[in-house]
Amino acid sequence: MLAVNTPGARQDGRVGEGQFKQVTAALKRDWQLYLLLSVPVIFVIVFKYAAYPGLRIAFMDYKPARGFDGSEWVGMDIFVRIFNDADFFRALRNSLVFNFLDLAVGFPTPIILAIMLNELRFKVFKRVSQTVLYLPHFLSWVIVASVAYSLFKPETGLVNIVLKDLGLISAGIPFLTEKWHWAASYLIIAVWQGMGWGTIIYLAAITGINGELYEAATVDGAGRFRRIWHVTLPGIRPTMVTLLIMNLGRVMGSNFERLDSFFNVQVVDFQYQLAIYIYQKGLAGGNFSRATAVGLFQSLVGLLLVLAADRVSKNLGESGLL
Repeated sequence: MLAVNTPGARQDGRVGEGQFKQVTAALKRDWQLYLLLSVPVIFVIVFKYAAYPGLRIAFMDYKPARGFDGSEWVGMDIFVRIFNDADFFRALRNSLVFNFLDLAVGFPTPIILAIMLNELRFKVFKRVSQTVLYLPHFLSWVIVASVAYSLFKPETGLVNIVLKDLGLISAGIPFLTEKWHWAASYLIIAVWQGMGWGTIIYLAAITGINGELYEAATVDGAGRFRRIWHVTLPGIRPTMVTLLIMNLGRVMGSNFERLDSFFNVQVVDFQYQLAIYIYQKGLAGGNFSRATAVGLFQSLVGLLLVLAADRVSKNLGESGLL
């Protein structure tokens, strides 16, 4: 076989002098960007990859006082106990139901909002609307829940007072004190809190669409809605697929801060999800092995869902993550 000499590379496969100079020049030119990028990279390495050795806790009767060496190795016994626990399946059921509802309601909302904002021609109103939509994302769930409880109180909440004054209801609606009303309010508040961030991503994707496509569609006689259907939506389809795949990886998770902020003994049947299960039967009782095992189970199922969704998207001709 004839050896092919790659410019800047040596025959033994090591980085050549030319490539080394290119890397050095790039670092000198954009060192500020690399410095900023190093912060999240270090964060991920420390809090994600560095934690991998600790996963063995899931297969041990771990006692912090004894450490890894002094704790007994029990194999799959922790998982057997978890899968024989009725509370685990109750928490799993609630987590799956609410997360899929979150996905069904929350996924299309930022897409619709991004398209609406993109179609606005009054720039001042557009900027104000963007700011109003983005702000809730930066509020903690404690603040969101406090405001929600104040607004949705059955007797003294502003929402119920307004509805009564308009004659739409005769008695206060228990938005956050009755489990079915709580479920609907819980989902709607989550959509309101997170839709602004997704809107930013889709607006960025829309700005990347070639303007000549809109001009060609207009010349062909396409109206606003047909331009959205035939140009905008196909243009952001790769972004939609990517975010959908990533969101599927989170359907096994649950947000403890969100659940704890909306805690109410009257809605515990729906509020009891995996994050609460991990805290009550794991961390609060010092049973770190059970907490780690449940977390590992969530991660593995989430990984399988992401890989499956990625494979399906590629089979359908869409771009995937891998």
